[in-house]
Amino acid sequence: MIANDSQLAELIPQLERYDRIAVDTEADSLHCYFEKLCLVQISIPGHDYLVDPLARFDLKPLAAALAQKEIVLQGADFDLRLLRRALDFTASRIFDTVIAARLLGIRAFSLAALVERYFGVALTKGSQKANWAQRPLPRHMADYAINDTRYLLPLAEKLETELRERGRLEWFQQSCQRGLEQTSVQRVRDEEEVWRITGAGKLSPRASAVLRELWQWREKEAQATDRPAFHILQNHFLLRAAEAFVAGEVPDHRHFSARRRQAFRAAGERGMALPESEWPVRLRRKGVRPTPAMERAAEALRRRRDAVADEHGLEPSFIAPRGALDAVAADESRSATLLAPWQRSLLQL
Repeated sequence: MIANDSQLAELIPQLERYDRIAVDTEADSLHCYFEKLCLVQISIPGHDYLVDPLARFDLKPLAAALAQKEIVLQGADFDLRLLRRALDFTASRIFDTVIAARLLGIRAFSLAALVERYFGVALTKGSQKANWAQRPLPRHMADYAINDTRYLLPLAEKLETELRERGRLEWFQQSCQRGLEQTSVQRVRDEEEVWRITGAGKLSPRASAVLRELWQWREKEAQATDRPAFHILQNHFLLRAAEAFVAGEVPDHRHFSARRRQAFRAAGERGMALPESEWPVRLRRKGVRPTPAMERAAEALRRRRDAVADEHGLEPSFIAPRGALDAVAADESRSATLLAPWQRSLLQL
């Protein structure tokens, strides 16, 4: 475990010898409200390392050492966003094994499935939901973490060879570049709409007002205790509580402390006291209602996509998801921002 400056100083020269480095991360989002980077796994030929960000030492040298490397990841989006937030790290080149596998028409593209397919090794599962912030890190969790990068470099080599043989390496490079660009765009949640959890659309306007207050109460509780919101109260209980308040009932949960129970009831009462003018307005579908011409264009694109997908042995949605096709049917100029060049070429856009 790399857990101090001197150990990191010994690692950096090892990383500098290679252009391609495998990286993975572990976080504690299932156990804390404020997600933390808890572990960085790194593999180079013949060596695997675990870096401990929780040891509170300077990781800027690591970020700098990785910045100009080709980073091999299994599903890059989450890891790159986490590394950007935690280390201010931005990759310049990536090799996403999920993209590679899907471009080869492989439908089972989890790391475990790919490792078994190419190496005949069955990876041990069981630590995916573990608390990665615990220290010392148990041996079985360390082994699990190391396996997340141990096979990525040889896997990337095999996938790259197949992509080249099938003439899809350029497609892959375009998709990785597009994925890299997408991770640089910060996701900002809409505070006016984020409380609309699954099932909220079925509530009455007044129950929606109560739900919004309960959701905001839960957020404050989760932040104050640094626990995930679902640890405070799960979504389906929030929905039931909103309906119960409107029905004149006072919902209760036995695991609440006296203080939390009081704050929960106060939130429900605030929602009930809101005048109708302050109740949430039902969401309307955004965008332009498709015209018959747009619908015909979208259907033609779907038929073309499905035929091309069948011809190349690819998942239709990987060539272009339905939402992208509908958007392009409404405005073909959007294809440049929604699709990679190889996707546009296959669709003749």
